[in-house]
Amino acid sequence: MPNYRRALVLAVFILTALYLLSGPRSPPPITSHRRPTDTPKSDGDAAPYPMSTGRPNSPSKQETRLYPPPRQRGDKVSSNQQPITQPLPKSLREQLQYQFPYDLEGKFPAYIWQTWKYTPASGEFTDNFRAAEASWTEKHPGFVHEVLTDQAAVYLMRHLYASVPDVLEAYNSLPVPVLKADFFRYLILLARGGIYTDIDTTALVSTTDWIPEEVPRSTIGLIVGIEADPNRTDWRDWYSRRIQFCQWTIQAKPGHPVLRDVVATITEDILRMKKKGILKNGKMDKSIVEFTGPAVWTDAIFSYLNDPTYFKMEGKNITWEAFTGMEIAKKVGDVVVLPITSFSPGVQQMGSKEPDDPMAFVKHDFEGKLLDVDPTKHN
Repeated sequence: MPNYRRALVLAVFILTALYLLSGPRSPPPITSHRRPTDTPKSDGDAAPYPMSTGRPNSPSKQETRLYPPPRQRGDKVSSNQQPITQPLPKSLREQLQYQFPYDLEGKFPAYIWQTWKYTPASGEFTDNFRAAEASWTEKHPGFVHEVLTDQAAVYLMRHLYASVPDVLEAYNSLPVPVLKADFFRYLILLARGGIYTDIDTTALVSTTDWIPEEVPRSTIGLIVGIEADPNRTDWRDWYSRRIQFCQWTIQAKPGHPVLRDVVATITEDILRMKKKGILKNGKMDKSIVEFTGPAVWTDAIFSYLNDPTYFKMEGKNITWEAFTGMEIAKKVGDVVVLPITSFSPGVQQMGSKEPDDPMAFVKHDFEGKLLDVDPTKHN
């Protein structure tokens, strides 16, 4: 038993001695293997930056600041800095070009636009127009065909031209419904493109067949037809222009420069007359034909065809002589002009042929009258 106790005491002594001898020690210093002159490299051998932050090692030195200090009040502005100025106001044509850009290589939108007092769904829609209106849907399956009432057209114009207030003011200021109907066709084609056609027109041929297949659609932006080609000495007694382009049926890509010009011209005339106090029925200084009808439309087309901005001129202007007596389509730049038969078949004058002619595309209902438009009246 005593031996057991002596062994136990000895074991405790040995363990205590080992514990005292193995006390805590200071760790050896960590030494770097990098030479004192070594610094992390970056593009351009920039000043050294610690690996754990994005700040310089010596923030007190100006050359090592990541960003310059904020400019204090009273510091002078660099002479290279330009003061902010108000942008110059854009002209009406520039505003229209910005809002409705023209893409020649784009497709003709598949829209058909018409206006009337009532929609075809109304019982008050004129029965005489039902077959004509339906012909456009039948010949153009897949197209969006809209017949807009006068009130619906007002709401649509507010939506499309809210960013061009002069145009919206001009449209809402027109005192006669027929003026708004004229103006609407240019406005809707400028903004949305497609086909505009009067409610009393009948589609004889789909628009896809108006142009020969070999003519790429990516080179055409506007398709118009000849309304009048009066080869007679007294033509001024009957028509406003020697060659008069039709505006009861037009096909266009949105933003076309001709549409932009005619919209700007009509807008300027409306606001001018409004300012003078003569924008009233019977007091305006232009006839309807000259104001919003085929005369201003014809002038806009010829102005475009003779504009060196768009065409390389060779010293000779394009005049009515380039289109008189036409029997087939003619392409000038991105404009295709169709002969009188295409949109005015069966009028029995000025070389127009019958509605069954291969070049007859649209029939306009003149209610049995000859095409004898008085330039002081609307056709």
